[in-house]
Amino acid sequence: MKTNLKVTSLFIILLWLFHISGIIGISLGYLDWFASKTSLNLIIILLSVVFCFDLFSLKKSIIFISIAILGFIVEALGVNYGWFFGDYSYGENLGVKISGVPILIGINWAVLTFICAQISHFFKINWLIKVFIGTILMLILDFLMEFNAPRFGFWEFENSSVPLSNYIAWFGFALLFNFIFHSAKLEGNLKISSHIYIVQFIFFTYFYVFYQI
Repeated sequence: MKTNLKVTSLFIILLWLFHISGIIGISLGYLDWFASKTSLNLIIILLSVVFCFDLFSLKKSIIFISIAILGFIVEALGVNYGWFFGDYSYGENLGVKISGVPILIGINWAVLTFICAQISHFFKINWLIKVFIGTILMLILDFLMEFNAPRFGFWEFENSSVPLSNYIAWFGFALLFNFIFHSAKLEGNLKISSHIYIVQFIFFTYFYVFYQI
């Protein structure tokens, strides 16, 4: 199944519409309303990956689901036992939870892996270096998200301080997931991957640098 260019363009429009609207709306004082719609935004991102990456193929779908499940498991261990990331808990703006972890968080691990790994394909270099590049791209987004996560009702660490262990664990699991993607020789959609990454980078950078809620 090859992605129709119109489908890709439609998702790109939706991605920018949701994120730019969020920047404007939150800046105008409607934080609670927009933050509560985060799960809808994540579902739009998921659908864009499903259709534009052709996750209907068996190999891609198995790897995507496997990474999502692994991501969910490590988060559940983190939330309930303090493993890997430090002591933290999830808020109410990321949708339905199981064992204290939003289902969409596991899926988001897979989404970020696929788009960052695909962006690294742009570089004509050894695939192991691509694994490292994709990992760094994921870590950059996590760093930007951590700053406003408590204010958006996403998650919060004990004492409101993000421990170094969080970033070390993020790097380790992102490295593993990128390794799985590249070792399986998967290919996706660079265009949608770039737009998903850039729009999220702009969104979280804006609130990290230019706007204090």
